[in-house]
Amino acid sequence: MSTSTYTYHSLLAPVKVLSISVLIALSLSACVTKKKYSALDAQYKQMEFAKTDCDTKLAASKEANDKLNTQNGYLQTQIDDLRKQLEDARKSNTQVLTTLQDMSVLSNKQAESVKQTLQAMGEKDNYIQGLQSAMARKDSLNMSLVMNLKGAIGDLNDKDINIKVDKSAVYIDISDKMLFTSGKATVTENAKVVLGKVAKVLNAQPDVEFLVEGHTDSVSIHTDCVEDNWDLSVRRATAIVRILQKQYGIAPARMTAAGRSQYLPVDNNDTAEGRAHNRRTRIVILPQLDQFFKLLVRK
Repeated sequence: MSTSTYTYHSLLAPVKVLSISVLIALSLSACVTKKKYSALDAQYKQMEFAKTDCDTKLAASKEANDKLNTQNGYLQTQIDDLRKQLEDARKSNTQVLTTLQDMSVLSNKQAESVKQTLQAMGEKDNYIQGLQSAMARKDSLNMSLVMNLKGAIGDLNDKDINIKVDKSAVYIDISDKMLFTSGKATVTENAKVVLGKVAKVLNAQPDVEFLVEGHTDSVSIHTDCVEDNWDLSVRRATAIVRILQKQYGIAPARMTAAGRSQYLPVDNNDTAEGRAHNRRTRIVILPQLDQFFKLLVRK
């Protein structure tokens, strides 16, 4: 081999080594780029999905916000209108007072008296509203009491017991055939069960007072134990009161016993059915008038 040929091969060897190295590097570089591309592509798709979801939520939020803005605009319009009405009313009142003060027939003192009268009328209106509110509360309590009584008594025949609200009082009417033996003031054992249920509700309302009334039909009665219908109605009322006190613990100060004889019928005494309706004991849960008297007292 000549010297020139050797030199040529010697120079060519490093170039071959370099070329191989470059090819290997390029090959490795191509593999890494493909992996990164796949990862970036996956991230891109996730971000695209997230962006689409955000766009959907943003559109929904914008729609809800537009609705709220519309409602707020409507409410603001109402508020502005009410403010204008209030301002007009104030101006009108001021003009009335000014006119009254300017009239020669009214002095400043009289105008002030008119102003005080207007103020008193406003206070009276508040007072009336307070009374109406108290009456509404009372009516609500009465209805609650009726529901509690009906719930406690259960499914008894309505012909034998009737519970209602009338003229600001709660009435419980119980037929005499459920409570007493005929023509007597002796309370039956079945009646004591019913009275116990009524007493349970009344004991839950310790501030409530009530009246127990005895009622008869128009058929006269006179026996060794009973003088007349007055006597029978009173005896029956007191018999009920004694049981409520002694067996069921109701405070006697809360109760009043009264006999009404035949003179407050609820039906016609000309028929047997009507007379049966009239023979009854009525428990009247009285309205708490002392609370209304307190409302009537000026503070």
